[in-house]
Amino acid sequence: MQSSTPSPIMPSRVLRHGHFPRIASGGVNSRAGLVALVVLMLPLGASPQESSEIVPGLQRNVIFSGYSTLSRSTEIARRALSPLANVEIARFSAQLRPQAVDLAQERFSVYVPAQRPSRGYALLVFIPPWPDARLPPGWAPALDANGVIFVSAARSGNEENVIDRRIPLALLGAYNILQRYPVDPERVYIGGFSGGSRVAMRTALAYADLFRGALLNAGSDPIGGAEALLPPDDLLAQFQSSTRLVYVTGSDDSWNIQHDMISRDSMTAWCVFGTRVESMLKVGHDAATLYSLRRALSTLDQRAPADPAKLAACRARVAQELAADLQRVADLLERDKPHDAWRSLTKLDIRYGGLAATESIQLEQRIGSRR
Repeated sequence: MQSSTPSPIMPSRVLRHGHFPRIASGGVNSRAGLVALVVLMLPLGASPQESSEIVPGLQRNVIFSGYSTLSRSTEIARRALSPLANVEIARFSAQLRPQAVDLAQERFSVYVPAQRPSRGYALLVFIPPWPDARLPPGWAPALDANGVIFVSAARSGNEENVIDRRIPLALLGAYNILQRYPVDPERVYIGGFSGGSRVAMRTALAYADLFRGALLNAGSDPIGGAEALLPPDDLLAQFQSSTRLVYVTGSDDSWNIQHDMISRDSMTAWCVFGTRVESMLKVGHDAATLYSLRRALSTLDQRAPADPAKLAACRARVAQELAADLQRVADLLERDKPHDAWRSLTKLDIRYGGLAATESIQLEQRIGSRR
């Protein structure tokens, strides 16, 4: 396990006010992610190589070489961390390593279906709870039937840091597959099992412009809080309007069934209506069965557009609540209570995340001038 001892290079304000939320899966604190981000990185590798021949089946120990702008350290922070956390990160921008991982040291497993679909493959980026890059038992026939390429990174399990490794490895796996294979961009999905499912949900939320859906297999969290911060407004709007989430959990996995309900309630509260449930009868805390995986993959392919009126009304309610909370912080400043305003702002920062980025940063600057 990684030590939680604060590093001397960690911004003290981040440590005091907890702008880097704890990541439940694997017990890894994302404060350590900032420590890793501010270490200089090796030079980037070469551009990805195109595959001249598509080889079906399972390939192990695959090495990728292509880096994406979406996996840059600053971009992950912008999307996945809070506005006030990004204020702190900006102060170290000259020291940030461009990419969090060195692909020359990483290994992936890739499964390619036997038949290429006429409209292009689908892609499932899988974040595991275990340390190795394995294809869950019995999944190959479902991937073949649905025309889905599977990619998973080694050393991306629950013991690894979320911001420093698990998210960037998932993004780089997706990027390199998209460079090598003819994939339908409307069928790019992310998923995981247990703790990996929780990280997959966070990644889908932060990267709604890349992933069109998420397979949440026996692991989920509520959004709009420390467990899963909201991204900037444009990405949240895309997540609300076009992302499909399929919860796949065993009926005997009572702990995760309960957490799935909490997660789905939070989705509704934040105007995310494209959720579906696939319960596996008489199954405990296990990876999806062949039957359930096939149903889940088919459901991901059958996205229906959100009701525009329902979505607009919900977003208007959220905007009204946000405006009221921002006004409360401003009122505290007007009453010459900067310390109370700061405490209120840090709570708002976690609740609304990137949705309040511009206003949060402006208030942070005003409070800083008064303290």
